[in-house]
Amino acid sequence: MEPMTTAQRRIHQTALRLFAERGATQLSIRDLAKEAGVARGTIYQYVDTMDQLFEHVASQLSADMHRRIRKNISHLEDPGQRLANGIRFFIRRAHEEPQWGAFLSRFAMTTPMLRETLYSQATADVLSGLSKGRYRFRQEQLLSVISMIASSVLGAMLLVMEGHKTWREAGSDTAEMILRTLGIAPDEAAVLATGELPPLPCPD
Repeated sequence: MEPMTTAQRRIHQTALRLFAERGATQLSIRDLAKEAGVARGTIYQYVDTMDQLFEHVASQLSADMHRRIRKNISHLEDPGQRLANGIRFFIRRAHEEPQWGAFLSRFAMTTPMLRETLYSQATADVLSGLSKGRYRFRQEQLLSVISMIASSVLGAMLLVMEGHKTWREAGSDTAEMILRTLGIAPDEAAVLATGELPPLPCPD
């Protein structure tokens, strides 16, 4: 995707927050312009319809998280560690960027592009772990396994955003329980789920 202008970035950030608060159908150009602090004419420069804007925001969110995750786990050979870190990255980011977390929580399971954000890297790591004997489940259970991981991550994000758990507690608990469910021994799962988590900076 082409880099966004400063005005586009402001519009997208405001839209992400308002979509998360109001839903995908309750936002008008007037409201968006007021909240973003730009003229309506500026909005029309970049936005044809609110549906298109929602798709752009979801696309940007998905592509950005894919790049960040790939960059930060590409050096890890163990699929268990890759999966544990990926889970914790999502949960930590929901703590660091609550608007991002709220948008993903609200729309991830109903928007294919956002669902792919949760599914794609997890699927690669789960398949890799299965082929290497790290995980134990039947191949035909793959979709159920991925759905379990995605649902668990979203649930943990909500625990964090609602103040019930810290991101460290929710992230480590979720990663450990998923790894144990997939067949990794409890002691090893706990180690993989509690190691130091590196920053998740924007990729170059």
